[in-house]
Amino acid sequence: MNARTDQHALSVPEIYFATLPSGVRMPYVMRGAGEPLLFVHGSLCDYRYWNGQTTALSKRFQCVSVSLSHYWPADDLALQGAFNWWTHVAELAEFITAMGLGPVHLVGHSRGGCVAFHLARDYPHLVKSLTLADPGGPLHADAPLPPATAALRARAARLIEDGDVDAGLELFVDSVSLPGIWRKSPAPFRTMATDNAATLPMQFRDPLPAYTRAAAEAIACRTLLIAGERSPRMYRDNVAQLAEWIGGAKVRTVAGASHGMNVTHAAEFNRQLEAFVGTVPA
Repeated sequence: MNARTDQHALSVPEIYFATLPSGVRMPYVMRGAGEPLLFVHGSLCDYRYWNGQTTALSKRFQCVSVSLSHYWPADDLALQGAFNWWTHVAELAEFITAMGLGPVHLVGHSRGGCVAFHLARDYPHLVKSLTLADPGGPLHADAPLPPATAALRARAARLIEDGDVDAGLELFVDSVSLPGIWRKSPAPFRTMATDNAATLPMQFRDPLPAYTRAAAEAIACRTLLIAGERSPRMYRDNVAQLAEWIGGAKVRTVAGASHGMNVTHAAEFNRQLEAFVGTVPA
């Protein structure tokens, strides 16, 4: 995020709740008509993260963004069970099926990119195309986090759990984007991150699975990989490696953008996404 962010991009739209067969109530917003675009948020975010896409692209598509369980505005029925990535994959599959949306054009960012990747692999009948923006997760199984990264995450979690939420969020957000980004971020983004701060320590206890060649080669749908030009190297490395493993994957870069590319550079991100989805055969 940075100071260029449209102040309206993270405003609160009209929200609905879908009660899934598992009993979880999933918050979502839906705009427009046409082929369904389903957006999956990452760390510290929720359905509001995609307002810059659902507003602009709803002129052509049915745009749906969700809040995964435990994320704002979770109620008691959205807090059932442990916080983990595979539960989020299963919830999304339930949601698509219960809402009669599939197959969808699936778009995931950061941690949500990893969730979207596994949804496309495990439930191919529900996904028509896959777009991963700075997908999170490691490239090598059992590879430990660099000591500096592990220490930073532990400190951020400790600050949040001790009630110094702003300091913890600043530490983490700057580490996955650019130094100073938290202080430059607009109030709506800081509000959203603060609303979801309690999920960060849980997320650190739920490491994402490593991407593998076999899993990537199992992705059957057309795929677009988007990197922020100034994003941390781990995300750009993920895009480069997945581009080699996923057959026919397209790769695009958002010039001048860091990790929050779809908010800070919404017009360019939307242009790239619309151009890709518009070429997927009916």
